[in-house]
Amino acid sequence: MARRKKKHQHEEHIDETWLIPYADLLTLLLALFIVLFASSKLDAQKFDQLVQSLKVAFNGGTGFFQSPNPMPAPPNAPVPTVEMKHVQTKEEQEQERKFQQETRELQKLKEQLDNYIEQNGLKDKLETKITDLGLLITILDNALFDSGSAVVRPEARHLAAEISKLLEPQPREVTVAGHTDNVPINTREFPSNWELSSKRALNFMKILLENEKLDPRKFSATGYGEYRPIASNDTAEGRAQNRRVEVSILRNFPK
Repeated sequence: MARRKKKHQHEEHIDETWLIPYADLLTLLLALFIVLFASSKLDAQKFDQLVQSLKVAFNGGTGFFQSPNPMPAPPNAPVPTVEMKHVQTKEEQEQERKFQQETRELQKLKEQLDNYIEQNGLKDKLETKITDLGLLITILDNALFDSGSAVVRPEARHLAAEISKLLEPQPREVTVAGHTDNVPINTREFPSNWELSSKRALNFMKILLENEKLDPRKFSATGYGEYRPIASNDTAEGRAQNRRVEVSILRNFPK
């Protein structure tokens, strides 16, 4: 009798039925986190695919997955993007090096021009600026011409001569552009602002080229009339800024 009782005690084991609901709970938690992760990505198509897959996994069940659409994103929510960093090629690196070297050379020329402008009290008539295209020298027309005239004033010829000296060591293309305001002109010599701006640019370029050390093949002149203003023509100050001659020393290695 004692032997039968002992054998019965050995056959007893721990009740493990609690593992089934525990496993179901873990599965549901995993599904919940997957759904939350998918919703945070704001990708409706992928979310729908995920829901369909989970429905199949749960034998077409409903409930939490009955509504497959995620919560709508805020109207100004940023769209996740992947930034692709551009890796420069050797040619691009060399181009960038030449661009920076040329910028330093143009900056040195700009400083020389600025010193001349400062010493001669021409700040209100001349301006220099380095751009991606080169060094831009802007000269207001009242520093060069009388009103309605394309003849360079005698006192302005010295300015042109000084600029031409600074251009001597520059192996670059130079353009001279004339600009006017929008006040119409209609004379026998200048039927419109086109002719006036073109003639002013040409006359100023000719004075620059009186310096025989400059190569005429690198120079060109053009007139833009009233069609490239840098200020409003509604005021006298704006019209004065628009009446100008621009000398551009162009880069050999533009950006």
